[in-house]
Amino acid sequence: MSDLTFASAPEDAEALCRAEAHHARLAGELAGHVTLLLTTAGRDDRVAESFRAGLVAFCDAELLPYAAAEEVSLYPVARRLPDTRLLVESLIGEHRCLATLVDALRDAPTPAGAAAEARALQVLFEEHVAKQNGLVLPLLAAAPGVRLARLLRRLNDRVARATTNGGDTDGTGRAGDMKDEDKSGETDGCGCGCSCGA
Repeated sequence: MSDLTFASAPEDAEALCRAEAHHARLAGELAGHVTLLLTTAGRDDRVAESFRAGLVAFCDAELLPYAAAEEVSLYPVARRLPDTRLLVESLIGEHRCLATLVDALRDAPTPAGAAAEARALQVLFEEHVAKQNGLVLPLLAAAPGVRLARLLRRLNDRVARATTNGGDTDGTGRAGDMKDEDKSGETDGCGCGCSCGA
């Protein structure tokens, strides 16, 4: 953690650090893929197309499933915190934009066009991660009755299922139907006994 963050439990502070490190890894891998595409577009179209395919595969396998899992595992709880509803709605909107940019990257008619879409994707993702790390995760870590460590375990479980079972998304980056989270009966997090998965 770069700034002092108060957490309701030590394991939540540790989970927050791990989540920030995971976000940094995703952003770094994305930046690496984008740099490869930018440096080859217009110079060697065959190589650039290979890098484009690698970037699209990375987004399909890691970025979009992670975004979908956030919507099911973190955002329902975050939405219930004081004054966070609009923030969460804006983050969900950014997920839609990320999915749209991945589709534009996939369908761009030229490597140069793909490079432009890739750079836009990188900028948006970095801004999105900054909001996650600077606002959402610290708020969840500090909220009484919310166990961030448990929420992040569920997020990671959902991502793992998405990557091994072909995805929990409907192809647009939106979360699919909840499965075992609905049936857990646990109320940690929001405390309302709903089926938000918290």
